[in-house]
Parts: sequence; structure tokens; C-alpha cells
Amino acid sequence: WVSCQPSHQIQLPEIPWYFLRNLLQINAECRSCVQLPANDEENDDLFSIDLCTAEESHNAINALDLIVALFFCADSFLQQEIALRMSMCQFSLPLLLPHSNNSQCSLMLWALRGIVKEWRPHSLSESKGFIEDTIVEANIPLYSFVRLKNSSLSKSQMLNLVLSRGQQSHNIFMHKDMEDRAFKKEIANGLVEVFWYLPCGRENLDIFPEPVAFANLRGDICESPAQFSFLVHISTATFVFLDKVEDKEQESLNSVKNMREKIFLVVNHKEQSDREDMMSVKTTFEKLGLPKSNVIRKDKTNNTTFFSKKLCASIKTSLEVATINKITTNLMHEKATELGLSVDETKSEEQKKAAEEIIEAIGEQSILNYKKLHLPLQGENWKRLSKLEIKLDKEKRDFFLKWMKLKLDTHSRKNLFHLRNQFKEQCKTKDAELIKGLDKALLESSLGIEHYMREMGLIYEFSQKPTDDISRLPLLAAEMVLDGHPLELLDGDASNIPEKWVSAVLNEVHNKVGKRSRLLVLTVLGVQSSGKSTLLNTMFGVQFPVSSGRCTRGAYMIFLKVNEDYRRELKYDFIVLIDTEGLKSADLAQLEDSYEHDNQLATFVIGLSDIAIINTAMENVTEMKDILQIAVHAFLRMTHIGKKPACHFVHQNVAGVSAHSKCIAERKRLLDQLDEMTQIASEMEKQPTAKLFTDVLNYDMEKNNWNIPGLWHGTPPMAPVNTGYSEAVADFKKHLLETIKSNGNNEPTQIPEFLEWMTSLWRTVKYENFIFNFRNTLVAYAYDNLCKAFNQWDWEFRKEIHSWQHTTEVEILNADMDSQVEVWNKLVSDKKEELSGEIKKEEMKMNEKLKEYFKRKDQRVNLIEKYKVDFLNSIKSLTNEIQQSGRTKLDCVLELKLSKKKAEEIQRKYRVLIEEAVMRLLHDCKMSSLSDDQLTKEFEKMWSASTANVSGLEERDIVGCVLKQLKKNFSNRNVNQELLNTELKKYEIDLKLHICGIASREFLKMHRRFLSNLNPHGQLEKYKPGYLSDFIDLYKERDDCQRKANDYIQLCIKPAVEDFINRSLGVDIVDEILTSHHSAEYSSRSFFQYSIQKELLLKDDFDTFVKYINSYENYVKNWIFQHIQQQMTEENTLYKLKNNKLQVIVKKITTAIDVASKEPDGVSLPNNNKSIAKLVSGIRENLIKDISISVEDEKSILFQIQSTCHPFINSVNMALENLATQLRDQFLKSEDIMETVRKLTVKPQEELFRRVFGCGIQCPFCKTPCESGGKDHTLHSAAIHRPQGLGKYKFNKTKRLVERLCTTEVQSNTKFKNTDTKGEFHPYKDYKTYYPDWQIPPDATIEASDYWKYILMKYNNEFAEEYEAEPANIPEAWKKISQEDALKGLKDAFNVK
Repeated sequence: WVSCQPSHQIQLPEIPWYFLRNLLQINAECRSCVQLPANDEENDDLFSIDLCTAEESHNAINALDLIVALFFCADSFLQQEIALRMSMCQFSLPLLLPHSNNSQCSLMLWALRGIVKEWRPHSLSESKGFIEDTIVEANIPLYSFVRLKNSSLSKSQMLNLVLSRGQQSHNIFMHKDMEDRAFKKEIANGLVEVFWYLPCGRENLDIFPEPVAFANLRGDICESPAQFSFLVHISTATFVFLDKVEDKEQESLNSVKNMREKIFLVVNHKEQSDREDMMSVKTTFEKLGLPKSNVIRKDKTNNTTFFSKKLCASIKTSLEVATINKITTNLMHEKATELGLSVDETKSEEQKKAAEEIIEAIGEQSILNYKKLHLPLQGENWKRLSKLEIKLDKEKRDFFLKWMKLKLDTHSRKNLFHLRNQFKEQCKTKDAELIKGLDKALLESSLGIEHYMREMGLIYEFSQKPTDDISRLPLLAAEMVLDGHPLELLDGDASNIPEKWVSAVLNEVHNKVGKRSRLLVLTVLGVQSSGKSTLLNTMFGVQFPVSSGRCTRGAYMIFLKVNEDYRRELKYDFIVLIDTEGLKSADLAQLEDSYEHDNQLATFVIGLSDIAIINTAMENVTEMKDILQIAVHAFLRMTHIGKKPACHFVHQNVAGVSAHSKCIAERKRLLDQLDEMTQIASEMEKQPTAKLFTDVLNYDMEKNNWNIPGLWHGTPPMAPVNTGYSEAVADFKKHLLETIKSNGNNEPTQIPEFLEWMTSLWRTVKYENFIFNFRNTLVAYAYDNLCKAFNQWDWEFRKEIHSWQHTTEVEILNADMDSQVEVWNKLVSDKKEELSGEIKKEEMKMNEKLKEYFKRKDQRVNLIEKYKVDFLNSIKSLTNEIQQSGRTKLDCVLELKLSKKKAEEIQRKYRVLIEEAVMRLLHDCKMSSLSDDQLTKEFEKMWSASTANVSGLEERDIVGCVLKQLKKNFSNRNVNQELLNTELKKYEIDLKLHICGIASREFLKMHRRFLSNLNPHGQLEKYKPGYLSDFIDLYKERDDCQRKANDYIQLCIKPAVEDFINRSLGVDIVDEILTSHHSAEYSSRSFFQYSIQKELLLKDDFDTFVKYINSYENYVKNWIFQHIQQQMTEENTLYKLKNNKLQVIVKKITTAIDVASKEPDGVSLPNNNKSIAKLVSGIRENLIKDISISVEDEKSILFQIQSTCHPFINSVNMALENLATQLRDQFLKSEDIMETVRKLTVKPQEELFRRVFGCGIQCPFCKTPCESGGKDHTLHSAAIHRPQGLGKYKFNKTKRLVERLCTTEVQSNTKFKNTDTKGEFHPYKDYKTYYPDWQIPPDATIEASDYWKYILMKYNNEFAEEYEAEPANIPEAWKKISQEDALKGLKDAFNVK
């Protein structure tokens, strides 16, 4: 059944069936099946003369007899199929088939008509052209080889040697040395075989530069005079093999004396040849009057290989003759009739003429025009239907259809040949329009029998009141289906199924088989030219078209009837084979719907199948994975899935015994990817039960992968089929059939159920367009995951730099105040270099993270590879942004340091004066006894006198600075004079002056607030109570230890602690929000949008919607800030964050106090007054990287301190504890988030806004925000646009709000106008004239999300009033949308589950 080697002892009558089955499987070893297994019993007498008895010779038949018998018994159509398969195996084919006893013979033109070959003569080598034609129609010179009965030289063997040079020797013609024994021919004498040598265009491989045909007459010419005469008449040359010439043979040769120039004598001069034999040859030579060159002699010194070269040279010499005769079918037909030979085509002459009339009707007009005229239902106009005359007589009908196919294929090949040549010429001229036209013509030049069959179906499909003739069409088609003709299931040109027609035809099939129609559906899917049709043809002996030279689209099905005895095992009545046209076709890729067409086709045919074969060439599965993604997703979305097809991967062109084992890792990787696709799809479809690919399709990694070697053994067109190919395919088929037998539990589908399933499946595929957005959904899913990861890396980058910046700023502020400004400049310059290094380090980390991300095997990173560059650019953009921001902040710190230096110099000057005044006043007051009030009055007098002349810092000319920047802006544009010449420029100046006026006033307020904080008079006033207390304590000689410690903590440490918290709290707030239960809202831009819009929907407030649409940026900022407020007030979050920071810095201060209270050797500082100054200085130095403490403040506080060191340390520690308690109480009481945030160095609302806002650009028509990722994207885009009325667009005449989408408008002929067009109408199609950085996909099938439909429907009147327009015309379907539907639509839009 599936192998050349039978599994049981076969009988002689079974040999033809084994041969035929193996031939249909294109097994080149099929001719070795002609004898029964030998009897291996040992013979007693090894040297017996009669080892091979007559009885034993009957255990086998001659292979030529078998072939003649098969052709003689086969009907005309099987003859064509046998000839086609023999041609693929590079076997010789019957040209003249003898009848019984060689009494008559037939010219086998019909049997050879189905063979189409491609070749490249050397004349076309340079241009890389080729010729494709039916081999019997090609004008090719014929060389005939015949023999006399006494010839000892095998002409068949010699022909094989001539035709096998340069390639492995191949037995084209059978000869006696091929089998173990030579079996006598019984019926094959008189058989004329033919074989065509076809060049490939390579001189080093080709034997002949042009195609050559070779004929081989079996048996003696004297026994087949008609065949001999026929061959001499039609041949360019006839080679007669002989050893000698007898009288009767001389007569045969004399009969063709008038064509002596065609006769070549091939003489085998053997060692034992006598003189008489040679003389007989010489006599014949003289009688025929042959030239010497027409005698080729094989001497005893020549071996067969050498002689074959000599023979080949003679043929080449003959080919070079200018007047060479070429064989034609007309010449063969004419000569055969003249000689009384029958021609097999005669019986179908009537049908041939009918087919030729149709071809003549096409004439020179283009196929496209012919289709429109005669096949109108496939064209643009539905005209009167032309009638297709197909007689109901089965044989005549089949002949007519076959002639039609042959003639149409020939016509299409000629058409394509001319179009290809024109296309090649036009490619040289590079005329884009002509090339485009020819490209389209190439695609539409297909005309085959399927177009007529399709028309027949369309006639039935669209007939309102069918006539009797039309009603009979399904019955006619059903008969053709049962006869093995393919039925078009999916019209590839229209991407549609004629459901009515297919259902009618298959129901007729169901009725004709007595309603026993259990179907096993097997489908092959593959990219173009991957060998899928050849695979099916080889497996099942069917006739799907293979490389017909025409580009046809669609899917075809063939019904194979299962034999009665095999039905019980398989439990099926029919095997239905579905063959699809090539997916990912380069020819069809330019068509707008090619991707959708491929997806629909793949999903549909897999959904119909019990077994799906995914056919790939050279182990290239990348393209097919795209199709499987779609299919998996489609299966999950279908509500009536009734079966899981088994999935087999066939890897073609994979040779080697180790291929299966070596590809284990590859197969495992493929399965992992398929599992991942399935899991994602199941999550999206809310079907959590489907977690693995095998939950959707029956697939076994080990058993469902098949490696099949290449089809050809050598270089086509002369390469035979690889025996390994047919054996591997046979093994695959055997496995499939055994699997089917073992899986007998499944309920087979009958035709009615199949049709019901087909209809529901097609409607799901055709109308639920979301299936084909799966690839985009996968990309969006993968892209969103990358954005989430990137946002996390972005924040880690920023956080690292914020930390470095904090430490660096404190270090700069703590730099020695007595140093020169140049030292500080040098310090800041060094820190800028250090900043660049830190940023570079973080940039490298981020680049490495991105690189590692794209190496991952999960997260479907392969789908977003094209976005990698965008994210690399985003890293560069982020680096530049942080670099610029960091350098600016360092410059600001330096400015602050300089301002502080000026302020402290003034403060120091007056501090010294005040302290001297206090000591003088103390000296004066010591002379008398004064109360506290009196002392205070004396102190106030002294203070007023000492600080009367304290000056503040100089105020800068802020307005002048702003004006200077404005002038610089204008001068950069070189428009000094132009600005005054146009109204537009005047408007620009006025606008900028107005803006700068507002800005300068705000800047001035900020500047004065800054000066106020550094005002020396204010700083002195801050210490006034301390000096008063010092004065009174000194006067009364009281212990000031605890008071001084409290002042130190409150005036020096407390401001530094508050500054520390303010510098680091912003980062902690961001971290808190990003790690809280609200983290998802900030994980990606899309989820952020979803969160906002969901809140808008639930809030149900029109004014809020208006703010969101028309003031998008401000709304987002306010939303984030309110979210921060809400988050910080929940469970005292802000208090906890502040307290955490307080604990950190208090711990550091405590440690610093402990370290400073000891000498470097660990011994405590001396308990004296001087040690206090050393203690305070030590505390400051130990905290130099954490907080900034003013030296001037320390000196003010330590003025005339009377305490010793150890009590002071204890008092400081106690005061620090009190400070911590005090601050914690403040944190609890103060919940003013806005005031807290205002003081923070890192603003959390800005960090979060930067994270999720994106570029913020809105669609110019509907106000949808841009969703493009990265910082530097060049094109703005959005997945889902809104009704344009929400963006204030209204119809010009009716003033109604526009309910249509931008995606619909940009492919229509409508126009728009706005301020950008200066009020002039402009075509939507050309929107890029004004908005070149927006990408709006032109697609009328995209609908608005139910969310925005609901919003426009609910607030239609309110939006109309707000925008001073009339309400939109709301479609009735929109009015049925509920708030729940809107929320679901929102989730679908943003892929939220």
C-alpha cells in the first residue's frame, strides 16, 4: 500500500498494482517490483546447467511488458497520469504502443499531453530566460534508435550512457542488465519509447545545448515495419544498431533508401565477427549510398563509455545542421494516419475542437477583458451569463474538461511568457507606471478550468429563479467531485466562499453516496513554493496543479473515496484533501488585502481540518508561526469549536539520518513559542483552561515532526525524483493512516455537519475582524511590556542621579566658605565631569538591560524588534535630558553658594559688632544691679544701634534679563526688519511681550523670596533671642549648657534635617506610588489612559470630559496631583515617609555626635570649654555628605558658652531626642500636601507626569492623545481614534457635530478646514500637508470604541452647546450602548482584562 517492498508474499497478479501504486507515489524504484521474491532454498547441484527452470521464469514479468499492459488496459485519463509520473521519474515513455501480437499500434499523443516541462537552451543562458511548454507541442528534433535482430550492442544501455554524462548514471531506458535475470519480452516488441533531453543552461552540465528527443524501438525492425517507417519519416536521424545485415533486413533498410541522409549505421565489430558479416554491412552501406560519416563503428578496443561519447559527438554534429528537421504533433499525426497507425486522440476529436473554439474566441484579447466579457460574475459588471456547454455524457464531458485544461494552460503559458519578457524589458527602462501595469497584468493573466467552474457556481449562486438547466448544475458538479475533480472551496480572487453553491454540490454528493459520507479532512498549509501540492499528489496520487505558471489564489478540495474493505479500518467513507495556494506569496504581497487574505485562509482551512499539515521548506518556520498565531487566537474566539485538528510539521529539503535528532532543540523552541502564543491568547479571550498549544491542536513534538529530503536527485530539468523523497512521504502517509485507525473514538463528521461547521466557521472568520488584529494585539502586548520595563529602568536611572545630585549639592554647599570663588568653580567643574561619568555608567546599564531584554525568549520580543532603535534613541534622549538638567542644577547650587557667601560675609561683619557690643553692655551693666526687664531694655537699645545699618543683597534687574533673552530670540532668526512688515509678525511680537511680561513678574517674586531667605538682617534677627539670653545669663552667671544645646539643635541641626527630608522625600513618594496597589496605573502609558478614562466614565460629569478633551495636559497634571494627595493621606502615608527619613538622619546625627565626642584614638574629648568648639566642628565634618550646617550659625550659638564639653554632649543628645519628637508631632499635625510638595527638591507629580504623559500631542481632528512610545518618536499615532465631533469638528452646512472617525475620513474624498488651513477646505486624504508628523491609518472598517460612542451619545446636546454646534446624528446602534458596554469597550481598546 505505501512501500515498494511488500509486507507479505505477493502473487503474480498483484505486481501491476504494486508498480502502479509506487509510480503514483513517484517512487523511482517502482520498476524493480516486477518479480516475486526469489526462492532462496539451496540447490544441491551448484554446477547444474539448468539452474533457471521454465517454471521459475514465470515468477516474474518483463518490466516493458508490464508498462505496455498497463497502458493498454488503462483508460485515457489514467494513461496521462501514468505518463506524467513516469516523466517525473525520468523514465522513457510510450510513443507508439503496440496492440496484441504487434499487429497494430497507436500513437500516444493524448497520453503525453499532460507533461509540461521547463528548460533553458544555451541561447537564453545570458538573459536567464526559460521555455515552459507541453512537451509534445514543443518543436524538438527527434533521434530514433532501432536495431536489427542480430545486434549484440544494447542500444538502450548506450542511450542511457549518452544521456547520463555529467550526472550519476540513470536508467532512463530499461535494458537487460537492470534485473537479476533477463526475462523475455512477450508483448513489448514494437513498443517505441521516447525521452526528451532538456538543457538547464549551464555548459558544464548540459550534454546538448538545445532540447533533443530520443526514440527507442523495442525489437527487430523487420517485425515492426510500420513503426520503423514512422520513425524514419519524423526523425532528424535514425541510428540502426547491427552486427550484420541479412536479406530480409536489407529489404527493410532499402524501403527508406530515399531518406538515406537520415540513416546512421551503428556497427559493433566484435572480435569473433567473420569477414562475411562485415561484407554484408559494407554491401548495405553501398546500396544505401551512405556517406562515411553515417557509419559509426565500435571496435573491439572501444569500451562502451568511450563509444557513447563517439555516438554523442555524431548527434551534436547533426544538431548543428542549419536545416535540421524538428518534430511536431501535426507531423506525427499526419504520418501515423498515412502509415495506417491509430492515434489515441481521435476518440476525443469532437471535444478537442469544442475546446479550441473557446480558445480561438479568446484570440489576442487580454485574459482580463475576456473574463469581464464571458465570465461577468467575476468581473465588474453583472451582464448576461454566457453558457458553458458541458455534455452530460461522462466520458465526453471528461475529455472536454481535460482538453479545456490543456488548451487554457497552454494559452496562459504563452500569455505569461510574453508578459514576463515585457516586464523584464520595462524593468530596464524603470518606467514605474508601465511596470505597475504589467505587474497587475501578470497577476490577472490566470485563466483556467477553475474560472469556468467558478462561473458555473456563481450562475447557481445568484440565480433568483433557477431554470432546470441551472438546477442540474450541482448534480453535474457532484459527479465531477466524485470523479476526482477539485472543487473550489474558497474563491481566492474574491476571498469568499460561495456557500450556496458549495452546500448544494456537497449535499448532492451526500445523496449520491446513499448518505454515507463520513469525512476525514486533511489540509496542507505552506508558504509559496514549499512543495505542498507535490506532497499531496505524492501521498494520494491526486492531481492538484503544480507550478502551472499561473498565480491562482484560494483553496481546493478533492474527495478521495475509501475502498469498501478499508472503510471498516479507517471508519471514514472519504478522505477530503484541501490544498491551499501559497501563503506569503511575493507575487501577491503588494495587494492591499494579501495579509488579511492569508490569515483568513489559514484560519478557515485549519478550522475545517481533522489533520493540518504545516509544510515548510528548508526548516523555515518563521512565516508559518505568524499564521499559527492567528489560528490559535481564532480557535479560542469561536463559540462552537467542535474538534481539535492534529498538527503535523513537514520540513522539506532536510536530508541526513541525524536531522531528526539534531532538530530536537529547534522543535522544542517552536513548541515553547506556540505554547506562549496560546497562553496569551487564552488570557485575552478569558479562556484560562487553554494554557498550551496542545490544548487547541493535537500536536506531539516527537511524532508530529517529519523531515523529508529534497524532491529532485540532481539538477532539473534532467534530475529524476529522489527515491528518498517518495519513501519519506510514504512513511509519513503510513503513520497518518495508522494514527487515524488508532484514534477511532472520535465521531466522524458527515457532509451535512461539515457544511454547518463550514458556514459558521466562515462567518466567524469573515465578519469578526478582530481575529485578524491578533498580530497587532500581540505586538501591542509585547510593546506594552517593554514600555513597563523601560519606565522602570528610566526611574532607576533618574533615582540614581537624584541620589548622586543630593550628595553632591550638599558637598558643594559644605565647601569651605573662606575659599576663593575659583576653588568653588573648579569644584563644580569637577563635579560636572563626575556627573557625566555617572550618567554614562547608568546609560550603559540601561543599554545593557535593553539588549538583554531583546535576548529573552519570552515576552514575544521578536514581534517588537523593529522598535529597538526607538528605545535606544529614547535612552540617548533621557541621557541628554538628565545631563542638561544635572549641569543646570550644579550651576544653581554654585549660584546659591556665592549668594550665601555674600550674605554670610555681611552677617559675619555685624555678628562681630553685635558680640563686641554685647560684651561692652555686659561690662557696663555689671556696675549696677538690674532686673531682667531692665537688662532687656538695655539690650534692645544696643541691638537697634548695632543693626541699624545692616544692608541686604543687591536685587537683580529681572525684567531687563527677560527682555534681553527675548531680543536674543528674535536676533537668532534674522528678522529684525521683517518683524515690522507683516501683521502676523506684529502679532507674534505682541504675544511674546505679553507672555514675557507675565513671566518677568513671577520671576521677580521668586527672586525677592530668595533674597529674603538669605537677608543678613533676617539671619541676625533669628539669633537675637539667643544673644539676649547670653547677655542675661552672663550677667547673672547662670549655667547656659542646656539652653545652648537646644539653640544648637533648633537653629543649626533642625533646618539641615528639614532640608534633608525635602531633598529626598520626593523620590520616596514616587517609589511609594509605584509600589502601591495603584502602581498599575503608572506602569504604562496605555494603562494610565485607561485609568483616567474609567474614572471619567464612573464620575459621569460632562464638564470633566470637556476639560479632559480640550485641556488634556492640565487635566493630567491635576489628576496626578490629586492622586498623590489621595495616596499620601491614606493610612498616614506621608507621615510614615517623613518619619522614615527623620529616623535615617537622626541616626546619622547621633552617630556623628558619638564620633565627634572622641579623639581619633577613641578617647573622649577633654571635659573643658574649648572641646565644645571641636565637638561642633567634628559633628559638621562627619555630616558633610548628608546635611549642610552653617559655620556662622555655629559661631553665633557658641558665643561666650560657659559650659564644659561632657555636659554639653549630654544636653545635645537630649535636645536631639526632643527635636525628633517635635518634628514627628509636626508631621502628624501638618497634612498640607501641597505645601509639603512645594518644598520638595524632586517634585513627585512631575516625575509621574513625565513617566506616563508621553509627548502630549493630540490628534488634530479628534483630540486623541498620541500613544507612540519613546522620547524622540518622529510620527504621532493612536490605536483608536474618537468621533471627530468630540474634537469640535462639525459639518460645514448643517453645523452638526461629526460622528465619523479620522480613519474613515482620511480614505474618503471629504475635506476639512481649521485655523491651520487658514479657514480653507483641504482634502482629508492629504492631511499630511498640514500634519506631516501624524500617522492616521486609512481604514473604513475601524469603528470607534463603544466608550466614545457612549460618551458622544449621552452628552450629544451638551457637546453641541459647548462647541456652538448642532447635535450629531447618532446611529441607532449607539443608543443601545450602556455604561457597562462602554466600560467593556474601554477595556478592549486598552487590552485590559
